[in-house]
Amino acid sequence: MMDCTDRHERYFLRLLSKNVMLYTEMVATKSAIHGNRKKILGFNKIEKPLALQVGGSDKNELAEVSKIAEDMGYDEINLNLGCPSKKVQKNRFGACLIKEPNLVSECINKMVNSCKIPVTAKTRIGFDNVENYEYLNSFINKISKAGSKTIILHARKAILKGLTPKENLKIPKLNYPMVYQIKKTNQDLEIIINGGITNSEQIKNHLKNCDGVMIGRAIYQNPYFLADIENKFFNNKNVPSRSDIAEKLVEYVQEEVKNGTRVNQIMRHTVGLYHGQKGANKWKRYLSDNMMARDSDFQKINHIMEIAQNNEKANQVSQ
Repeated sequence: MMDCTDRHERYFLRLLSKNVMLYTEMVATKSAIHGNRKKILGFNKIEKPLALQVGGSDKNELAEVSKIAEDMGYDEINLNLGCPSKKVQKNRFGACLIKEPNLVSECINKMVNSCKIPVTAKTRIGFDNVENYEYLNSFINKISKAGSKTIILHARKAILKGLTPKENLKIPKLNYPMVYQIKKTNQDLEIIINGGITNSEQIKNHLKNCDGVMIGRAIYQNPYFLADIENKFFNNKNVPSRSDIAEKLVEYVQEEVKNGTRVNQIMRHTVGLYHGQKGANKWKRYLSDNMMARDSDFQKINHIMEIAQNNEKANQVSQ
């Protein structure tokens, strides 16, 4: 998720979940190769297991980034074939590549042969007026034969012209049965479903037909959803409370500020920590008033623990 799953967000989510696989923002191959590698690709070891999601269509560049990812300690490299933004299309990567299955196959094959970590792909189920099982299954088969055995399917097609990326997340209708059909036909592949999944009951139902579930926006909006996932699907009975998470995050901010990180770069990801809970508005308001400005004062973060502890008490009483 662009501008969302940066290293600070991933650190925050890992405090909540020990088990889920985390993914980076999509990184363009040229940025990964020629940019500030530590800034663009660096991560804290607590974030693992971690996948680097990459965007590109030059097979040699993709191969180079795959090797870089392996050398840096990533657990997986994922090729983005689902982003529909105009900027991404202009650079010939993302969802527009669904129209070029042979090119995708060449890219995947080159990536697989350049590293030993798993190479996976994330794609939409179609594009524009193309949303049929035969085309998607043929596309999946080419990816598989090229060497990728894990495919994440966003159960919406991509509209490449006329819709914004945000509209592309809502307007194209979800088509879960098509994803189920792909899995039924391709039992040797790991098929992970994505799109519109907001609660544990939905996850449970999807796992009857697919091998895994990827969740994006619902976790960003309600991070503590991960606690429910940890409990129900990983049998983790020791998930920290929200106030425990806040306390650990204060320690993280303290260390990061010493290294030049701004407070707002971290705390902007925590707005939804008390989603659906008593005190949620007070938490959001304090963040908005004190933590979101570029020049936010680190000292003010210490007061956030008082809000977190009061919220915790209020919710314990209400239960």
